Amino acid sequence: MAVQSRPRQAFAIAGVLALALGATACSGESESGLDPDSAECEPYSAYQGHDGENVSIYASIRDAEADLLRESWKQFEDCTGIEIDYDGSGEFEAQLQVQVDGGNPPDLAFIPQPGLLARFANASKLKPMTAEQKSLAESNYPADWLTYATVGGQSYGTPLGANVKSFVWYSPKAFADKGYQVPTTWQQMMELSDKIAATDQKPWCVGLESGEATGWPATDWIEDLMLRTQPPEVYDQWTTHGIPFNDPRVVQAVDQAGQVLKNPEYVNGGYGNVKSLITTPFQEGGLPILQGQCSMHRQANFYANYLPEGTKIGPEGDIYAFYFPAVDPSKGKPVLGGGEFTVAFTDGPAVQAVRQYLMTGEYANSRAKLGNWISPNNKLDVNNVTQAVDKLSMEVLLDESAVFRFDGSDLMPAAVGSGTLWKGMVDWVNGKDTKSTLDFVEGSWPK
Repeated sequence: MAVQSRPRQAFAIAGVLALALGATACSGESESGLDPDSAECEPYSAYQGHDGENVSIYASIRDAEADLLRESWKQFEDCTGIEIDYDGSGEFEAQLQVQVDGGNPPDLAFIPQPGLLARFANASKLKPMTAEQKSLAESNYPADWLTYATVGGQSYGTPLGANVKSFVWYSPKAFADKGYQVPTTWQQMMELSDKIAATDQKPWCVGLESGEATGWPATDWIEDLMLRTQPPEVYDQWTTHGIPFNDPRVVQAVDQAGQVLKNPEYVNGGYGNVKSLITTPFQEGGLPILQGQCSMHRQANFYANYLPEGTKIGPEGDIYAFYFPAVDPSKGKPVLGGGEFTVAFTDGPAVQAVRQYLMTGEYANSRAKLGNWISPNNKLDVNNVTQAVDKLSMEVLLDESAVFRFDGSDLMPAAVGSGTLWKGMVDWVNGKDTKSTLDFVEGSWPK
């Protein structure tokens, strides 16, 4: 079953604490050539004793973002001798189920969907955390985030990275040159879109292609608008099937998203007509902003990972982001977010060592220093978050007026959230009407 979406808790930002997991240092050198007893390797002493072991990790994170992941745990590998075999795939959600059901799972996986995580937990495919790991997790993460990876009272995973999805990317220079103001309400954003559409440019550029996950960026539009047109309690009911998927309130949110996504006057800047949304890779969706071919692109903070090397990100840079505005700001500041959860399908000693390391402050800060990443780990030192949109993300998450909800499709049962809903969004963009689309998704909800 899907995990109930819960109210936001602010990240507790603290300094980096030293690991206190107990040392089991071994003598000699790892296969990397580093001396495990050196000062450089001291932070990893608790994970030594597994030299030459291989641990496989499977996830949806690819390209430049995957390169940063590999770099983030390189010293861990060098000091422990554990080799981490990472594989990122655009077919992750479908292929993970094939691998697990076929009896050939990875050792670890980073699952962005609590609904998919629950499917594996309910099928007894996941290894629960040890008592030591659970204690470490409870000291390092907000309770609400841990709830997303708790099924039947058992703890199966911990957050890896976090993201804020309620952003619109734009060119500060282009806005300044053309006299455009950053909108602070939905109406202002539509008025700006009309103004830009009256020129020789399409205001929006969008990419929905993502292999077998094609369509997921459109679900983020629906989720953001459900949070902006309805109370958060209705959003919670929607993600848990407390209201039907074709409820009039969901129809309203989808139609409102269609004002942009299905509007030929608004999309698809730099790429083509409305149907080009389906064939444009999500990684490339916002690149026309840098080429002066569109003005706005709605995507999460992690989109920074897909910008060309050397792109300056910031309020004075080549590209930056503004908060996806509320329809009625007086009702609060809705924030849509998400993240990945580290889960284990096997529980050998080397796998347990990698799993435990990934939930530490040591790892969180190692990854944060490389840029384009934030985490709900409360041992993350905010001074290690240096990229402009990441800093903006932390500001949004810490805003007392923010009403945070986890990505709705990720909370839903996997058959819906990463199945019929993605397919439904593709059909919808290709011309299917809203009612028929939502009737199709409603009919697929597990009985």
